[in-house]
Amino acid sequence: MKFFADTAEIADIKEMAATGLLDGVTTNPSLIAKSGRDFMEVTKEICGLTDGPVSAEVVALDHETMMKEAEVLRKIADNVCIKVPLTIDGLKTCNALTMDGTMVNVTLCFSANQALLAAKAGATFISPFVGRHDDNGSNGMDLIRDIRQIYDNYDFETEILVASVRHATHVLESALIGADVMTAPPAVIKGLFKHILTDKGIEGFLADWEKTGQSIV
Repeated sequence: MKFFADTAEIADIKEMAATGLLDGVTTNPSLIAKSGRDFMEVTKEICGLTDGPVSAEVVALDHETMMKEAEVLRKIADNVCIKVPLTIDGLKTCNALTMDGTMVNVTLCFSANQALLAAKAGATFISPFVGRHDDNGSNGMDLIRDIRQIYDNYDFETEILVASVRHATHVLESALIGADVMTAPPAVIKGLFKHILTDKGIEGFLADWEKTGQSIV
């Protein structure tokens, strides 16, 4: 499963890239706003930190303007992936961009039927929001299972990009189901390293090593 960082913070992206775990980055208008930086500038810098897809979202709601915004965004770098909402106009834009060879991430997916439509429109990625689904009394991971089954039934090439990931269990279940990608805040990805037995093991090894009075360097 690919790991995307869901952030616009350059320092966090650099840190994740250094681990070798970073396969791409997702951004949205809210994340860019939190960074306090110019939208185009920060997107270009992010694209230089990873060879993987960097999702940059349009803000228009009509097809014609989405296409104009996409034209500007995809000139930033070759690895820009245009992010569009799961609406009729969004899918029109998805289809047009895909036909032109541009990667497209269809976002704000909350049903398997929506995911089916996005795949038929040629989406590179579909972004079901599991955390927000959970917030509304549904099981977000059931949505991922349904999408996985539908895509496998028809050999759709659209990749399932699990979004709105809140904790390690979301990551684990996504991997078990067979999602292609998950995107999460850097803090959630860093949390995957943590285990009390790992910490205790390191503590014990260091204590025993200190007793030897030796040094490696």
